[in-house]
Order: sequence, then C-alpha cells, then structure tokens
Amino acid sequence: MQPSAPASEPRYEERLTAPLLWWAIAVLLGLSGGLLTLPLGLLPMLASVIVVTAIAGAGVSSYGSARIRVVAGSLVAGDARIPLSALGEPEALDAEQARAWRSYKADPRAFMLLRSYVPTAVRIAVTDPADPTPYVYVSTRNPKALVAALGT
Repeated sequence: MQPSAPASEPRYEERLTAPLLWWAIAVLLGLSGGLLTLPLGLLPMLASVIVVTAIAGAGVSSYGSARIRVVAGSLVAGDARIPLSALGEPEALDAEQARAWRSYKADPRAFMLLRSYVPTAVRIAVTDPADPTPYVYVSTRNPKALVAALGT
C-alpha cells in the first residue's frame, strides 16, 4: 500500500504556457519598434528593440502562464482558490464540447480560466448554495488527469 501524499503536495499541477508563435510575435514587435526609431540613430534603435521586446514578452508571459493546481483540498486556477467541498462532479470536455461551453452554452456568471490556445477543458459544477457561480470552466491540456485529481 502506497502512503498518501502530504496535504501540501499538489495532486495535480499544470502550467498553461503561451505557444511559440506568441513569443515570435513579441520579438517581431520589438523589431518593429526598432525600425520606428531607426532614424534617431543606432543606440535609440537598440534601446527600442530591447524595451519593446521586453514589454511584449512580459505581456505574453503574464497572460500565457496560467497555473492550475489541486492542492490542500482546493482547486487553484489562476488567481482563484476554490475548496473542493464547494465543487460537484468534474466533467472532462473534448475539443468540440469545450468550444460549445466557452461559446453558445456559456453562462456569464461562470468562472472561466479560458485560454484559446488550449482546445480541451474541464467543467465542474459549483454546489455551494451561497455562491451564484453555476460552474467552473478550466482550460487544460490533460482533462482526464485533472478530473482524476479532483475526484480523489
């Protein structure tokens, strides 16, 4: 028999990183900034390339690096921390179902950690009667593993 994991050790952990194309676009934005300042001289152009690339990279990094964890009796999705006792049965969504739940089936009251570059997701009903949120939608690259972690 395997010993159970300590309460502070995550049962599931995933970081949703931005696609490589987004990083390439950040570099291209930096180069565009450099071209705009090229008439001012070489030094302003290099400074502009560095500053614009850094700003664009920070934007890609901050949006693209959402973190999903199941730890210490809670689902941590981005900045939200939801106790597992307030959640119902999780449902793994394939690409088509996930698209439906983030478009025409979506409820504006739902909490959604949505990333357009991740095709699959998990939807979990919120069972807390005091909470007006009907469900939690979390984009994930491995929905079956997240469902298994939420179910244990």
